[in-house]
Amino acid sequence: MATRDIEQASSSSSSSSSSSSSSSSSHEWKYDVFLNFRGKDTRKNFTDHRYAALLRRGITAFKDDRKLQRGNTISTQIVQAIQDSRVLVDIFSSNYASSTWCLDELVQISECLTGQTQTVVPVFYRVDPSEVRKQKGRFRTEHEEVSRQNSGKVHRWRTATDRSGHSLWMAFAG
Repeated sequence: MATRDIEQASSSSSSSSSSSSSSSSSHEWKYDVFLNFRGKDTRKNFTDHRYAALLRRGITAFKDDRKLQRGNTISTQIVQAIQDSRVLVDIFSSNYASSTWCLDELVQISECLTGQTQTVVPVFYRVDPSEVRKQKGRFRTEHEEVSRQNSGKVHRWRTATDRSGHSLWMAFAG
């Protein structure tokens, strides 16, 4: 079901982008879909299954692999992949907010929304959507813990989480 919904978002984004391209400069998308996810929660199950299903349907998707250089900030490869993707999928999970990497990607995704040419699809995997949108419960606890160590980024993370959490969304129990 999620793959079909992501595929539909990719298709509708494609048609709206092509219809508006006559009035603005057209963008050549390198990826149809960018997947933002917490590896320890979803890499080997939900995300890998979605990624494989997208590829089987001929949808070009970007999924962070373990070969990318890790550090305190997200890599230029990730930023470029976000900018070059038509549909940006945020897969919120129970430990998502404890990852500065995920939150930094989310900020980048949120910043791309100002151009109005990309579509963001939040997916809630084994986490209550209201906990993400209202930043409460376990999501808030995880977020506060990582925020103590990164106080300068907290406002940007909260704004991006709020913005994405209020987009079109899907919830999965597992």
